[in-house]
Amino acid sequence: MLYALVIFVIAFVIGILIGRYATCPQQEEKQTSLPAMNDAIIKEADSEIGDDIINQISSENIRLYLRDLSELPHLAGTPADYTQAKELVDFWSSVGLDETFLTPYDVLLSYPNNDDESQMNRLFVYDDNGQTVWQSDLREPILHPSENKSDVVPPFNAYSAPGDIRSAELIYVNYARAEDFYWLMHNKSIDVTGKIVLARYGKIFRGDKVAQAERYGARGIIIYSDPADYDDSDTSHVYPDDWWLPDSGVQRGTVFLGKGDPLTPGYPAIETAFRLNQSDPSIETPNIPVHPIGYGIAWNLFGYMTGDEVPSEWRGGLNRTYRFGGNLSVSGQSGTIRMRISTSNAVRRTYNAIGIIRGAYEPDRYIILGNHRDAWVFGAIDPSSGTAVMKEISRVMGNMVKSGKWRPRRSIIFCSWGSEEYGLIGSTEWIEQYIKSLAARSVGYLNVDISVQGNFSLRALATPLLYEAIYSATRRVPNPDPLESSNVKTVYDKWLSSFPNADSSKPRISSMGSGSDYASFIQQVGLPCLDVRYTYDNNKYKVSSYPLYHSKYETFYAVDNIIDRGFRFHTAVGQTWAEIARNLADSLIIPFNVMDYAIALESLVDQLFADYGPKMESNGIRFGKCTEKLNQFKVYCQSATPVAHGVVIRIACKQLPYAIREINDKLMNLERAFIDPSGLPGRPLARHVLFAESSVNTYAGSSFPGLVDGMFEIDEAPDKVQRWEKVKQHYSVILFTIQSASSTVKDSTRFM
Repeated sequence: MLYALVIFVIAFVIGILIGRYATCPQQEEKQTSLPAMNDAIIKEADSEIGDDIINQISSENIRLYLRDLSELPHLAGTPADYTQAKELVDFWSSVGLDETFLTPYDVLLSYPNNDDESQMNRLFVYDDNGQTVWQSDLREPILHPSENKSDVVPPFNAYSAPGDIRSAELIYVNYARAEDFYWLMHNKSIDVTGKIVLARYGKIFRGDKVAQAERYGARGIIIYSDPADYDDSDTSHVYPDDWWLPDSGVQRGTVFLGKGDPLTPGYPAIETAFRLNQSDPSIETPNIPVHPIGYGIAWNLFGYMTGDEVPSEWRGGLNRTYRFGGNLSVSGQSGTIRMRISTSNAVRRTYNAIGIIRGAYEPDRYIILGNHRDAWVFGAIDPSSGTAVMKEISRVMGNMVKSGKWRPRRSIIFCSWGSEEYGLIGSTEWIEQYIKSLAARSVGYLNVDISVQGNFSLRALATPLLYEAIYSATRRVPNPDPLESSNVKTVYDKWLSSFPNADSSKPRISSMGSGSDYASFIQQVGLPCLDVRYTYDNNKYKVSSYPLYHSKYETFYAVDNIIDRGFRFHTAVGQTWAEIARNLADSLIIPFNVMDYAIALESLVDQLFADYGPKMESNGIRFGKCTEKLNQFKVYCQSATPVAHGVVIRIACKQLPYAIREINDKLMNLERAFIDPSGLPGRPLARHVLFAESSVNTYAGSSFPGLVDGMFEIDEAPDKVQRWEKVKQHYSVILFTIQSASSTVKDSTRFM
């Protein structure tokens, strides 16, 4: 009797989870069973393989790879960049990967004049007689012998407009955010039209700083790294003695606001591509000159500035009086500042390097691991720390395949992207070229842009379906910090104690913006994505990023002697990355927890209501409809949660193996259900209605980005009524999309 009751309960659970297929009535078993089927097809993953992979990852190998990768500059579109791509595919062939490819694209890149010192990018200050009283350095000085290499590109901002401009006024605009310019106009009556502005790095993406400066009429913009954002204010203890940025360090970087090749938006930059003219106004490159400087140069510029002192929140860490600016003063007389910017654009060839391990039973399902390869100079942290780790993972997995010990259930694809630094170009072009296959077959994209930027704890960005895979992997990886308490045994333990979520129940996983190659996978493919790295304690160090970011001083010496002695933290990232990939590639049922998505969506809806709910309601938008659709989604996710997959597999799938495929297809299609083919309002290539970058800060994620964009400064908009109509239209799209997502997790024949 008891036995019969147990069978009845199991059958009932299975029926709820996967509908009629999993119940396996006798009549259907006879019709659909596959007696000649290899039992390995329905065998659950061997977790010991994960242990083998974790144990074989070598810190010394990673160190040697990084030393080689960061020995020379390898700027995108240069021979050194191609050499690294070719060496990588050769390495993959040698360690046992099944196939390798180089995918070339001819794309618009940007370079400074590096040959003629009389034309190189430079800043000047003149007295009232037109005599030069000060000029900026052309290059960063050598502070350690490892930097004494040729082909070091001088400081520049990619895609800056060229120009030779002068102004009698220099205006300080803090972080050059929209709110900073607004505050200047409305609280100080300072108009930057026709003037050169000085901004500090931090808070928002540099390209958004330039866009705001251009929007408010500035003629040019200079961006510097302030000690308050990139130092500990003790500027005497810096690289090469510590990881802090010296006063000569300059952050290079793109100021292009788009993704992919600027000349072929939405389509791959292959031989047959139609290319826009570089003067086309739709290309999101600046129309004003831009130049980056170190805080040593900024210290000099502040010395010539006049005007009122800025409020405390606008002050940085320089031993100078921070002023709003205005007319320059040179020895008590009027002065002039000049920007000579010769940066120009050029079409160059860039390469992605691709290596594939074919899956044994589901080769048409792809687990994609990616890291970009190009660097502004040596790139020992960004990106080569990630490249070195990916090489080691591919070595371990490739050798296991070559030896016959293991082959993953699904295919694993290793991707080394070209020209990421210029605007995620290599990954975006590849997605645009192969989007049909990727959208139909990909399981997830696992990104490690930077492996180690600090030695405190792991940090993770991810879309919700990958939360559980990250937690599971980090619980299996030993804590790499030998000084840590014995109670903190795993990466997960350290992560939880360092960066807990709101209720301290699990480690915090943040949302994803557009700061790396995962962006187009989310926004064009609708693919679950993550990015993990080891980082510094941001409660202790209030810096905008790791201090040496994008400078010439981001060297192997800095990593090997300062940031990760012994490469223990690189190893932990590699072990975590590899275990997540193995889990996704080997597990019979893809380890996605749909309830994590429901919980995340509920949080997004709650936050939207807190920020904008009353305003939306007062303008005729029924917010309760969003709550209604959310609740329906939660119900369907609860019914589809794979808590009884073990029961399903044992009873149903041996006779009906396609039940496995049915469940996995549902899981794969959930993220894609949030893609709107028309794109967000004004952003047709950003198609995910829940996750995209903020329109005023490309680095930051924005939930319900179309709505947030539409309501940004809406009360001050001259077309307020029309703006609200667009908000209402997009709100209806969101409601439909949530409803559509609900249908993907319902029983396969009951989607209506």
